[in-house]
Parts: sequence; structure tokens; C-alpha cells
Amino acid sequence: MDLQFTPQHEKFRSEVRGWIDANLERRWTEELRDPANGENELVEVRRSWQAKLNEAGYLGMDWPEEWGGRGATVVEKAIFLEESLRADSPPIPNFLGIGLLGPALIHHGTEDQRRRFIPKMLSGEEIWCQGFSEPAAGSDLASLRCRAEPDGEDWRITGQKVWTTFGPWADWIFVLARTDMDDRHGGISFFLVPLDQEGCDVRPLLQISGESEFGEVFFDGALAKGEHLVGKIGEGWRIAMTVLSYERGASALTDPARNDVFLADLVEGLRENGTLHLPDVREKLARLFVQNEVIRANGYRTLATLASGSAPGPESSIEKLLWSEYAQKQSETALELLGPRAHLRLRSPLARTEMDWAREFLWDRAGTIYSGSSEIQRNIISKRVLNLPTS
Repeated sequence: MDLQFTPQHEKFRSEVRGWIDANLERRWTEELRDPANGENELVEVRRSWQAKLNEAGYLGMDWPEEWGGRGATVVEKAIFLEESLRADSPPIPNFLGIGLLGPALIHHGTEDQRRRFIPKMLSGEEIWCQGFSEPAAGSDLASLRCRAEPDGEDWRITGQKVWTTFGPWADWIFVLARTDMDDRHGGISFFLVPLDQEGCDVRPLLQISGESEFGEVFFDGALAKGEHLVGKIGEGWRIAMTVLSYERGASALTDPARNDVFLADLVEGLRENGTLHLPDVREKLARLFVQNEVIRANGYRTLATLASGSAPGPESSIEKLLWSEYAQKQSETALELLGPRAHLRLRSPLARTEMDWAREFLWDRAGTIYSGSSEIQRNIISKRVLNLPTS
């Protein structure tokens, strides 16, 4: 297992860094702090940045060139994501479409589906959201009850999806729906559904942070055309699991890079308030730095596994468990050590100007739940790493 970057990798890193420096007009933190930017305006900032990235060939990098990629390696993709985060560039709005649906269509879709959806997915002309979780089917996704019933050559979707990231701004949703109520895994199929139609009701969910990036979607006989079934009937679970197994791979370096940015701000804030020299403060900082290096080391291991051509294993669960619990510890420590000003949102005139620690604290509450709860990740690790017996 080789954990070293090659000279070619470092050359690519320099290229990415130079391109971002030349094209990024304002850091994402500055966009968030701007009182003129409401949620809709911020979506357009993200859409504009995605269009720039697409024109430069930095989206879907590891996809085949015929589908808008550049045939890049997973290591190059990871380097790009790491540099994007370090530069504090806007997150793209179509991260679910490009991160999950795009690979699903490339591996399991038809030629017509790829030609129809991938170009507009990359350009940001069509935004996608993910219709997997339900009120009673989150970590236990196979218990989903949203159903698809045949209507001639087409299908009618009925049911509810929740925690639908970017649902309030999405044009399309990729949906796991049950086509056989008696087959737990083999009775699930994968559909592409337009949201702007009769039978679809998207409702924003107000989050504790004050934003509404999540939504819930109600289907009442919504149309899913037969040509928009991905794979075959009953293959939805297999398609979803194949795609989700790669969700964390190329992002293996982004979490420690994100933490680097946050830790730098924390250190600067402690220097400003004159407490950086205190022994107990330095001990808490040291623990955060060491734990972040552990996350980085596991990320390198995941990346090396993928670079060797192997599928990601249980280290992906270790990664998710590590970063989600670390993020909570990091924001809690920041609020504790930085004092009252860190509890103010960025747009308050008395807030610190670089990092919205209050928002991060609120967002991090969900980190140990979404994308597989910590309890689920520990079960996976116990079974697949430690070979503990199941009860």
C-alpha cells in the first residue's frame, strides 16, 4: 500500500490551486456573511461556481471522457476536493447528482439516460436530490415503504421521502421505491422522477441552524416514465449500495482538510483573546490536532485502497464514525474556548469575522445520524473488522 503522492500528483495539485486562485472571486465564508445573500441567492452563487468548474473539466473528473469526465484517477479527484475545501470555495449545488446519480447512470443506466441527464447534471442546469430516507426508514433503509405501481409502460410513485437535501431547489429526484412489498431487498427499484408535476409536493424543512436546505417530498401517484427506470425492476438496492460504497472514497482527504481550516481559525481566535498560552487550552488543542491526523491517516488508507483498484471496505465506516464525532468535539471545544463572541452568527456585528462557529455547532449535531448513524457504523466495524458475533 503506497501512501505517498507522486510528482505527477503534486503537479496536478499545483494546477488546481492556481486555477482556483485565478477563478474564485469570493470565499464561501464571505458569501455566507453577506447580508444581501439569502438562501436563494446563495444557491445561485453555488450554481455559478459549478458552471465554472464544469467548463474547466473539474466535475466528474474520474468519469469517462465521453460523459464529461477526464478519466482522472481517484487520487487526483481527492486532491481537487481537498484543495477546493482549503480554498473555502462554494459547495456545488448538484453534489448529490454528480456524486451519486452520475456514477449510477454510468454503471447501470442506458445510453439514452446518460445522454439525457449527465450533461445538464454537470452544468447545473438541472439540480438533483436524493429520495432514499423515509420517516420510518433511515439507517434501516431496506424498510422503506414508498411504492411504485405499474401504469402501462410507466410507473406511479406513492409515499413520502424525508431529509431530502436540496429538495427545495431540485428539478429531479432519484427515488428508491418498493415494487414488491414482500421482498425486503429484491423488491426495491431505482427511478428518476421530475418534481415539477402533479402528484409531487416538496416542503422545505426549517433546520435548527435557520436554513431550509432539507425538504420532505410527498408523492401521490407521481409519474415515473418507464424509460426512467435505472437498471431492472428489483435492482434498486444493489444499484444504491454500489454507488453509496464509493460516496466517501474520493472525499477521504476533505474532512481533515476542512478541520485544518477550522483549527487554524480556532488558534487565531485563541491568540486574539490571549488564552493560547494556557496549559489546559493547549492540551485541548493538541488533542484536536492529533485526532485530525488520525482521520487523515485513515483517509489515506481508504484512498490507497481505491487507487489500487479495490473496492472500499469497512474503513469507510471507520472514516464516517471518526469525522462525524470529531466535528462535534471540535465545534464544542471552539465554543468553550473562544467565549461569547463565537456563539454569535456571522452576520452579527460583534461576531468573529472568519468562522461561523455557532452554525457549525448546530450543523454538527446531525453528523452522527445522517449517511449512516454512529451506531450503524459501529455495528459494521464490529462485524467486518473485528469479526464479532452477531446477536
